[in-house]
Amino acid sequence: MKSLLLLIGCALAITGCGKREGASADGKSGSYTVAVIPKGTTHEFWKSIHAGAVKAERELKEKGVKVQIVWQGPLREDDRNGQIQTVEANTARRVSGIVLAPLDSQALVGPVHSAIDGGVPVMIMDSGLKTDRYVSFVATDNYKGGVLAGEHLGKLLNGKGNVILLRYAVGSASTEEREAGFLEALKKFPEIKIISQDQYAGPTRETGYQASQNLLNRYGNEVNGIFCPCEPPTIAMAKALRDIGKAGGKVKMVGFDSGTQSVADLKNGDVQGLVVQDPLRMGYLGVITLYQHLQGDKVEKRIDTGAKLVTAENMDQPEMKDLLHPPIDKYLN
Repeated sequence: MKSLLLLIGCALAITGCGKREGASADGKSGSYTVAVIPKGTTHEFWKSIHAGAVKAERELKEKGVKVQIVWQGPLREDDRNGQIQTVEANTARRVSGIVLAPLDSQALVGPVHSAIDGGVPVMIMDSGLKTDRYVSFVATDNYKGGVLAGEHLGKLLNGKGNVILLRYAVGSASTEEREAGFLEALKKFPEIKIISQDQYAGPTRETGYQASQNLLNRYGNEVNGIFCPCEPPTIAMAKALRDIGKAGGKVKMVGFDSGTQSVADLKNGDVQGLVVQDPLRMGYLGVITLYQHLQGDKVEKRIDTGAKLVTAENMDQPEMKDLLHPPIDKYLN
């Protein structure tokens, strides 16, 4: 398969296989084609990543740099084969570099190594990969974000009660780190009991809603607090709580990320806290850092883009409003 893709890429590439697409011989001038490959393309989080990449592209063009962003990824965040094929196709195409959010920390190692061995440098963003051969890793400190969520939920419950952790997906390094941080934080509250931590929401709101319903059918009369580690299950669980009359703070709910519906749920009191990332900055720095590397500059191996706990009390502060409402339309329309 890899050989076939390489042959196809050689046939299609304007500049041929001996040279990166669009790159000059010295690597410091000419044009650049950067493939930005998210875990999925459906959720608002990834649209913010896309907006950040476009922001970087525009700024570089304003400085006279010929750069083209190629935004390409699977629709669903469980399509490992689709993401692998996208990485392999861009490797065969000999793009100048790849910015990748790996949806599986292990399954994408081989394709990334093949890209690097083929002369295509790879930036990792959002979610970790079990290798250190990438240029840099631009992401939230996801473990710390999980700790923020756990500490906040523990305080909301006054240190007592029954808690559910609805996990996201096996192999998703970013959410696994959030889940680990959350569980570690709850150790500070010995009177809090975790009554479920082995169920997974899956990649969509629909799969998350089904998992949420199943959990509430079993534990709805005894649960006091819930944590969901990313946008789809956060939205799904809030809806499931409304369906059984347990929203509005009757069951304390803490989620992750700032989708439109999650922010609405925070404002109306169905969610009591959101740990919010800065995906626009993440996409921006992914592209800018890769460009700096292509220019021969030394870059940091790990870049933390930060995370904040947003509540109903602080959501109108300017800093929080910018995180809750990233200017996606400014860059994608």
